[in-house]
Amino acid sequence: EAQLSLTLVVWLCRDEKNQSIIVSGESGAGKTVSAKYAMRFFATVGGSASETNIEAKVLASNPIMEAIGNAKTTRNDNSSRFGKYIQIGFDKRYHIIGANMRTYLLEKSRVVFQAEDERNYHIFYQLCASSSLPEFKDLGLTRAEDFFYTSQGGDTSIDGVDDADDFEKTRHAFTLLGVKESHQMTIFRIIAAILHLGNLEIEGERDGEACSVSSEDEHLSSFCSLLGVEQSQMQHWLCHRKLVTTAETYVKNMSLPQVVNARNALAKHIYAQLFSWIVQHINRSLHSTVRQHSFIGVLDIYGFETFEVNSFEQFCINYANEKLQQQFNSHVFKLEQEEYMKEGIPWTLIDFYDNQPCIDLIEAKLGILDLLDEECKVPKGTDQNWAQKLYDRHATTQHFQKPRMSNTSFIILHFADKVEYQSEGFLEKNRDTVYEEQINILKASKYQMVADLFQEEDAVPTAATRKGMPRINIRSAMPPFKAANKEHRKTVGHQFRNSLQLLMETLNATTPHYVRCIKPNDEKLPFK
Repeated sequence: EAQLSLTLVVWLCRDEKNQSIIVSGESGAGKTVSAKYAMRFFATVGGSASETNIEAKVLASNPIMEAIGNAKTTRNDNSSRFGKYIQIGFDKRYHIIGANMRTYLLEKSRVVFQAEDERNYHIFYQLCASSSLPEFKDLGLTRAEDFFYTSQGGDTSIDGVDDADDFEKTRHAFTLLGVKESHQMTIFRIIAAILHLGNLEIEGERDGEACSVSSEDEHLSSFCSLLGVEQSQMQHWLCHRKLVTTAETYVKNMSLPQVVNARNALAKHIYAQLFSWIVQHINRSLHSTVRQHSFIGVLDIYGFETFEVNSFEQFCINYANEKLQQQFNSHVFKLEQEEYMKEGIPWTLIDFYDNQPCIDLIEAKLGILDLLDEECKVPKGTDQNWAQKLYDRHATTQHFQKPRMSNTSFIILHFADKVEYQSEGFLEKNRDTVYEEQINILKASKYQMVADLFQEEDAVPTAATRKGMPRINIRSAMPPFKAANKEHRKTVGHQFRNSLQLLMETLNATTPHYVRCIKPNDEKLPFK
């Protein structure tokens, strides 16, 4: 143990710089487990000098983040559907004093849609598996198979996983991190409410040009009751929207597809706000008032992935992996070889693949993200028009191709593989629009924590003026929610590009160390 502690001291003294461990590899290769092992090592050898139990709290963040941010995919039974960078802080004697977590781009679409053989986030199944417990009788939950948002992928179980047992671990971790029992129950009420929202029966009227939800709908009643909101108001604004012109304000019926999209957007937004609240609370629990001398950062971010259907989420994930691959190339090949040349070591220079052209295709001026944002500003912009602009602009670009048999898809030649993306849904996911009228109803919830989730940052009451959970700044890498219909809201792509830039600046200011995970087979089997 003394030798391990010495290793830690040597590490943190190296170049008098903070350190980062960057865990990389394709989806399902073992990044999350490797990151957990690294965190466990530092928690063990850098045990705190006080009785704060900070090491146990750092490790307790893992089951919580896996429950709310991981899901079964066709490539991985415990796939991280968000990225995280955890900084573990040390004092001058190299004891752990605290930690801080930044998160990147939660895959919100999974809340409302799962492909065949995939699941929603683990927490939904954990709660359904525990719904018979007496404290959960008011949630109105049954089996996961009974809810639309948890059954689209087919089989709702995972071989070798006991969801009820995992739920106990999740609850224990919440308790260890100081989340009060009342707040835990509110978290579970919100998760149950999302499932009821997905089961609303929306009835089309006037050939689908208008819609309604029955006031007798038991899922509407459960949704409103669990969130403490006015049922008649929610019933109305689920099917109508307010339009404001220079001359007047009027209410418009929404068509069946519009209502379904708005309902799904609301479910995704509620979950994303809850996710951010939990990350905030974990960071508050891990925060230390002791002056930090140095830190070790552990990056566990989604791996490169390609599926039968690749959408906006895969595009962002693979863009992040391009940036990380460039950082890897820069440190391992470019800077290392420059060091050899300086020291006069006989060396034959190794050529390495430079993926800057691919990154430029995505993020440079009039690149894919720029053209996407531009199309989002067009009043009647469509995914197909955006795809056409990509063909016109990038037909001769080295890393871009148009598929022969499609006018709505495009291909990017990534460092790891060639991936075909379907443009359908890119504009909607990039705009990430939620109707303000629905949010205003949630802001008026009789439950303080629910209301606080949806307050704007500049209109936040202090803990002294309101009872319950004080509002705290979201320290995730995604900016908090602003009013839904304001044009100055930045798009998801824009936010993601900025958060990636901040991540790269942090990594480049540290001494990086790399763990590359290799996936041995596509059957999710060990020892093969």
